[in-house]
Amino acid sequence: MSYVTKRRSRSITKIGVVSSFNTCFLLLVSNSPSLLVKNHHNAFHFFHNSRTTIPETIDTDFLTKKKKQVSVQLPSLTSPVSTVRFCDLNFGRLQPSDDELDPHNRFEFGNFVARQALLHEEYWTAAWLRAEEWASRTHKLYVVNHKRNFADQEFDAIKKRCKEQQDGQSSTCIITVRKQDKNVKRSIISSVVGTLDLNIRYLRLGETFPGEPVDAPRFCKIERTPSSRYGYIANLCVAKSVRRKGIASNMLYFAVESAKSSGVAHVYVHVDRNNKPAQILYQNLGFEVVNMASPLLLKSQTYLLCLQM
Repeated sequence: MSYVTKRRSRSITKIGVVSSFNTCFLLLVSNSPSLLVKNHHNAFHFFHNSRTTIPETIDTDFLTKKKKQVSVQLPSLTSPVSTVRFCDLNFGRLQPSDDELDPHNRFEFGNFVARQALLHEEYWTAAWLRAEEWASRTHKLYVVNHKRNFADQEFDAIKKRCKEQQDGQSSTCIITVRKQDKNVKRSIISSVVGTLDLNIRYLRLGETFPGEPVDAPRFCKIERTPSSRYGYIANLCVAKSVRRKGIASNMLYFAVESAKSSGVAHVYVHVDRNNKPAQILYQNLGFEVVNMASPLLLKSQTYLLCLQM
């Protein structure tokens, strides 16, 4: 640790304690709040959290001017701290016990359990798994920052989709968690290892499969009949550390059985044409390619697969 000092009348006046002289000097002379946060995060938190204040006895014009700039800028930097937004989430929260969950709405296999996500911490962990999957397939610069933004948006989307359930349509976030041990308690973050979305929807008027081009008005009516209801699976991903343990296939089985209990006759899923392992996974469960699917899928290099109950 070092001190930035001003010698006056044989006395030393302490201005502030920081990790190095250069860091403190740059903090004082910088006019950009974003630069302060980006390059001098530790220094900012010291001045923000410490009770040490810059005295007004300094008579050097340069340091006095910069001191005033810093004192004006620092309060405005407290609002954009990203962790404030998630203060209602308890990331140390323990996984719910079996007694707290519906014993019938779950599927056990090996050391894992597939079930519906119920807590916001589970939604967030599912969103983060999807962000990691997205980051592994993207080539964007600063992917770490983009990954956090992706997880943020997906977290909000999951909450919204699962909340808006009406008129026979619904969305369920399904997760796979590690099976509980008698003497081991795990947090939710360390328990969730897989996730997918199961959506129950209606076909539009004239459609025989989702996304089929039909000669209908832009805002056409949804055909709300039992035969037009279908299931749609999306956002399937599994944590890298537990892949090749049957998690994806068993989680899909649970989703299909849940869709069947909802009374749907067909379940659909989109798969990338270049993702052969995913195609094999779905085909092993009975999914077949819809040959008459929209030409737009050919352009996007995507297959539409269907499972008929």
